[in-house]
Amino acid sequence: MKKIFKWAGIILGTLIAILLVAYAFIYFRVEGRLNKQYNEVAVKPVKIPSDSAAIVLGEHIANIKGCNDCHNVNYEGRIIIDDPGLGKLVAPNLTTGKGGLTTRYTSYTDQDFVRAIKHGIGKDGKSLKLMPSYEYNSLSNEDLGALIAYIKSRPAVDNEVPAITLKPVIYVLANFDKFPLVSAEKVDHAAPGIDVVKPEVTPAYGKYLAISCTGCHRDTFTGGEPLIPGSPQVPNITRTGSVGKWTESQFIETLRTGVTPEGKKLDPQFMPWPMAKQFTDTEIKSLYLFLKNLPA
Repeated sequence: MKKIFKWAGIILGTLIAILLVAYAFIYFRVEGRLNKQYNEVAVKPVKIPSDSAAIVLGEHIANIKGCNDCHNVNYEGRIIIDDPGLGKLVAPNLTTGKGGLTTRYTSYTDQDFVRAIKHGIGKDGKSLKLMPSYEYNSLSNEDLGALIAYIKSRPAVDNEVPAITLKPVIYVLANFDKFPLVSAEKVDHAAPGIDVVKPEVTPAYGKYLAISCTGCHRDTFTGGEPLIPGSPQVPNITRTGSVGKWTESQFIETLRTGVTPEGKKLDPQFMPWPMAKQFTDTEIKSLYLFLKNLPA
């Protein structure tokens, strides 16, 4: 019996040692990715307007891109995830108030905004954490300039958000690319920019808008595994999924109300329909055309 306990202890100790070594490898690998410098990325200047029409356009872009879902309604920042296994993931205060960008740094320029939004790179040259820049990288210069103009127009709000802390589960998920932690890695930094995208009811305009869907529904829009532990399976929104069976009016009604033609209520925690309902008719019809015309 003593020998059994002895060998059981040896086996258990060996397994623990292997797990600790494996986690150490994962930890340092992910930390290396987070600390990588992206100083070689060429950040092309974007004209930032200041007229009221541009700010209105910027507000619309911010709404349909879900900027305030993370940065809060007044862009004062907030804690997005606070979980003992995952850690504390925080969206920063984007205003000029205490704890905001201009008080955390000596200066925060228009170029810094472009680098963060379009490339997922912070002022220190390292990747931002969880910033979906891969969804913003293809924004036209006009739309990106308007978005930055709107953010800069927000009133100052004093809010000092806590620092980001990462726990083991996040490191493991990020290591196996199951969690989009290292933002800059998912961006094509050399992609040519476009100056203007004309809003019209076409599949091409729908494709431009559908980039916002790829963060959850993947690049193929066919969905797949849950994004984080405990979240539901991500549905297929191509013509081979449920959306393919819906008419244009049913698609519009679903995104406007959060209720599918089958009577299912969409949970805004996982499907941000309150954000999607702010699409204009032109935008939502174009999105429908694009999804319906995707190859089977």
